[in-house]
Amino acid sequence: MKKITIIEPTEARAITAKTKVAAYCRVSTGMDDQLVSLETQKSHYENLIGSNPEWEYAGLYYDEGISGTSKEKRPALLQMIADCEAGKIDRIMTKSLSRFARNTTDCLELVRKLLDLGITIYFEKENLDTGSMESELLLSIMSSLAESESVSISENSKWSVRHRFENGTFKIGYAPYGYSVKDGEMFVNEDEAKWVRWIFEQALSGKASAAIARELNEKQVPSRKGGNWTPTTIRGILTNEKYIGDCLFQKTYSDFRFKRHVNRGERDQFYMEDHHEALISREDFEAAGALLQQRAQEKNIKKSDSRYQNRYPFTGKLVCGECGSGLKRHINSTGSIRYPVWVCKQHLDDVSACSLKYIREVDLEYAFTTMMNKLIFGRQEVLHTLIEAVRGETHKGNLLRIDEIDQKLEKIVERRQTLTTIMTRGYLEPALFIQESNDLAAEADALTAEKEQLVKEVTGCMKMTEALNDLIRYVGHAQPSPDFDGELVERFLDHGEVLSREEVTFHLKCGLSLTERMGEA
Repeated sequence: MKKITIIEPTEARAITAKTKVAAYCRVSTGMDDQLVSLETQKSHYENLIGSNPEWEYAGLYYDEGISGTSKEKRPALLQMIADCEAGKIDRIMTKSLSRFARNTTDCLELVRKLLDLGITIYFEKENLDTGSMESELLLSIMSSLAESESVSISENSKWSVRHRFENGTFKIGYAPYGYSVKDGEMFVNEDEAKWVRWIFEQALSGKASAAIARELNEKQVPSRKGGNWTPTTIRGILTNEKYIGDCLFQKTYSDFRFKRHVNRGERDQFYMEDHHEALISREDFEAAGALLQQRAQEKNIKKSDSRYQNRYPFTGKLVCGECGSGLKRHINSTGSIRYPVWVCKQHLDDVSACSLKYIREVDLEYAFTTMMNKLIFGRQEVLHTLIEAVRGETHKGNLLRIDEIDQKLEKIVERRQTLTTIMTRGYLEPALFIQESNDLAAEADALTAEKEQLVKEVTGCMKMTEALNDLIRYVGHAQPSPDFDGELVERFLDHGEVLSREEVTFHLKCGLSLTERMGEA
């Protein structure tokens, strides 16, 4: 008789592989908004998936905020499907059917394909799990609703907005530089308004937009988003009717594919005079506009002309450590020898006001090259330690709160959609509709204001992390070189502070500040 030995199961044998769960989403196209939206959704799904001991986080796939009406226009979705076929994913989570696919045919095709691969999808909003479906009927019905949802919401929202345009009850959501918004009403922000008046004064005195922008940067006047002032920004201010207290509504519009266009007469526009307090008189506004038009005709230069672009790597990036003014490039001569130098603008205007003498460009290039080589040598000790510190500053609580606010704002959109539908069918009095709409708008404004504050708190840290990752990728593959590379200045340097003719501190975009001695290369 043959002997049979029973091998008892051990704990190691009993362990089963975790389910690899991925998430799919779409994010807004604005740079800052995209970073925050992506980080918020990543945090949401990491917590959700991580809370299940049987799941393993397989990553977040995202497409930019496009219409989503066809899967061919969504590369991240297609990449996710490819990874599913490669066995990297067992389950997918997404917020809603409308985020996954607004086309019924595509939705059913994708679901069937994934089910054939043994991969299920969970739609959070609809609480729909393809793994527990006995029939495709419910999915077909709901995806059909999702397909028409964007069109329905868009048309009803357009009707609601147009109605508020016509009766003058539309509330401004974002105010231009010089104003702030509270409860949908615009009021003067005097800290910014004084600079708007100054810009118009300078323009009327004959200064060009580029000169005005340069002087604002030299004065270190903060812009709305914290960046540098540009000629385009100045021209935008000089042509904005809101500074004379008026409002032109529907400057842009969305077509049936949900693409936004500048309204050049394709749609009605609504001009409302004396909408809010004016900063500039109508006479000055018209005079400034006439000067802009005249200058454009005389020069015949387009806004994107290369003559407006920086010519040298350090242009606009150097400040004087003594007086805070910017440094300007000059050509010095010693006999027949000519060489480029950088000079403090304050020193040029008044030697007694700033004692910093000129800096040779070759010395600046030598110092920057030395710093980059040191980073390449010490990447493990310096950069990886720094990135761990930066990542530790990420506010998880803020990200989760942003996610909560986004969900509340979505519900407000749904409630406003329901109100509009009832109104258009004649079941709701216009007065009550306006009151309810305004209440919802006020609630949305409060949530949006809170979200903007949270975004400001996390965006800086996130941008710093992105810049640091970029620097780590570079130094991880680069070799030390004695040659100066101007492209690295644009890529990594936020600004340089010239402390003296011997020392300069380079403040990198990733938040790192390094001081180097300057000497002959």
